[in-house]
Amino acid sequence: MSHQSDQAQALPFPILIGDIGGTNARFAIVESADKDAGEPRIVQTASYANIDDAILAVLDGAPVKPRSAVLAVAGPVEGDEIALTNCPWVVRPKQMFATIGLTDILVLNDFEAQALAVVALGDDHMEKIGSGEPEEGAGRVVLGPGTGLGVAGLIHALGRWIPVPGEGGHMDIGPRSQRDFEVFPHLEKLEGRISGEQILCGRGLVNTYRAVALADGKTPTLTQPAQVTAAALAGSDPIAEEALSLFVTCLGRTAGDLALVFKSKGGVFLTGGIAQKIVPALKQGNFRKAFEDKAPHRELMASMPVYVITHPLAALAGLAAYARTPSLFGIETGDRRWRA
Repeated sequence: MSHQSDQAQALPFPILIGDIGGTNARFAIVESADKDAGEPRIVQTASYANIDDAILAVLDGAPVKPRSAVLAVAGPVEGDEIALTNCPWVVRPKQMFATIGLTDILVLNDFEAQALAVVALGDDHMEKIGSGEPEEGAGRVVLGPGTGLGVAGLIHALGRWIPVPGEGGHMDIGPRSQRDFEVFPHLEKLEGRISGEQILCGRGLVNTYRAVALADGKTPTLTQPAQVTAAALAGSDPIAEEALSLFVTCLGRTAGDLALVFKSKGGVFLTGGIAQKIVPALKQGNFRKAFEDKAPHRELMASMPVYVITHPLAALAGLAAYARTPSLFGIETGDRRWRA
């Protein structure tokens, strides 16, 4: 890519960056290419009728007024009205020119931002799970169980890191062990099938807990993901312990499948609040065992490192890196960028 198109790729500073999830929206301002992002502001999506009101509240009293924005949203980025999957907000970039005074807006998928973060963050924000060493410039995979299951690949080509967003959280997932065949019939299905999101996200963990209880003829009593993880990690509820163990095993299998797809010798990165909370469970061994159990490629899998990203605002760090130096990344802006 020429220097001229690098210039075209850059957004005018100051740049508002935003990571907009189903529950929380996180914002910061990047003033210039040689400055770190300013103090992050976090708001709950339920507190504001729309994203414009939330941004205006965040900018109220801010030391600088942004001219442009890079927003990462939890949902597919299509058309001039971008609906969020797990929140009633709709992003309307053309409207933001008038309401917020922006002149240039780029909207990305939230897992593209997570993929950018893998490049932006150093080792001090990673917790390693098991063995393996990263190969420089090799493919990488990011997956995050949260409100849903987000997945993105990251490949290095032509001197740039290129995020590959998709809907990998909706791949089929099936039983394998004898115990799986007892539990899986009790999992709640989505239109007749079990996809990754039916197990590997917050509501999926509760779904798994229910299925384990029902498989043994017991009555499930816990209804929130945090209750299941807390009881499992405390060792106070055998059903919750088994549910978390199955969750971790299925996460290992899915992470391994994705690692095979991308041949991700650069590493597999688990992101989001759930992964951060269950690090002790991930380190117990069944995650790595399931991850590596991919004959005939067991040796290849054992050589791939897995990390939990421990940075609390990883996606914002990725967006800040892109805002400062877009030329490091191969992001096709195309019909996802609006200029006034």
